[in-house]
Amino acid sequence: MSDTHNPNTMSDLEKSMHIKKTVLDAGEALRERHPWLRHQNAIGASIMALSLLGMIASGALYIYDIIPWYVCVPATAIFASFIHELEHDLIHQMYFRKTPWANDLMLTLGWIARASTINPFVRRKLHLHHHKFSGTESDLEERGITNGERWGLRRFLMTGDNMLAVYLRPFKMAKATRAYIRSQNPKSKAEAARMGREQLMSYVPLGTVYYILFHTWVVAHAVLIGASLLGWNLTLPDTLATGLGYLDVFAVVYMLPCLLRTFCLHFISSNMHYYGDVEGRNIMQQCQVLNPWWLMPMQLFCFNFGSTHAIHHFAVKEPFYVRQATAKTAHKVMREMGVRFNDFGTFKRANRFYRQDGQTQQA
Repeated sequence: MSDTHNPNTMSDLEKSMHIKKTVLDAGEALRERHPWLRHQNAIGASIMALSLLGMIASGALYIYDIIPWYVCVPATAIFASFIHELEHDLIHQMYFRKTPWANDLMLTLGWIARASTINPFVRRKLHLHHHKFSGTESDLEERGITNGERWGLRRFLMTGDNMLAVYLRPFKMAKATRAYIRSQNPKSKAEAARMGREQLMSYVPLGTVYYILFHTWVVAHAVLIGASLLGWNLTLPDTLATGLGYLDVFAVVYMLPCLLRTFCLHFISSNMHYYGDVEGRNIMQQCQVLNPWWLMPMQLFCFNFGSTHAIHHFAVKEPFYVRQATAKTAHKVMREMGVRFNDFGTFKRANRFYRQDGQTQQA
């Protein structure tokens, strides 16, 4: 390490800029070796098309009794994880920047493929704000996926279900929403009210329909299982039995993959981001790299998010597949500059950056 890049003499901003330059240089070197990576629009569209086809094919193979449910669910979730990464890149306009309609079309297709998620056009505003004020009171995106909560049964349930994440802590989410709206500096009460309505309607219509069906399916089976355990012979009318049969199929080909992917992503994302005692706009305090071997099963369903997402906070405009390819270089410079790796204490600290004694956790 050269004297000019000695972390002991650098500010957090200088460290961040050095990491960013190193990561971007590695990405550019990768494109020099593989010029086809410069066709970013074609790559993004191809990944979207193949992922959608993969989800459809997996579901069809289950419906025609070619693969069992325990193959269909994880396979579909993996394809959906590619689409989530695409959505994230689309939010940053890494594809079809000059043709907004194509960008919007891909966002819409991605939402249809993952209806358990927030409207991506609303999420775009939340996510761009998240990059500026990650881990602060107004970071509504991370608060929405349980970042900053104490670990226990409640957080476990909220991690995979975005509606429970609101229903089980309505006052906290209302406070976070108000903080986010204030941070946008609305020019009038009417504008603030419009922002509030936008957040209130952010799952309409796809997410609303999804969660009604999902919770109906869960409650129906909970009642049937409970009745069976109590020795009651509960028989559903033919119409309800038929409807529940259709829901069972829909659960396997769509709802359970959404649940699996969402839980894995939110578990990793909410624990690799810090919350509550960080400086706004200080990237060095926003994330850690979370990549222990025992999280690999979860990483499988969110494209190695814990290992690569912190890179994105330093070099925002690199697509997810480039971040993965240059991760080794990125991790080296991030470790040199003091970015934390596998700070498991965050699970006990409710994602706080500092220990209770006020000292920083060692990387």
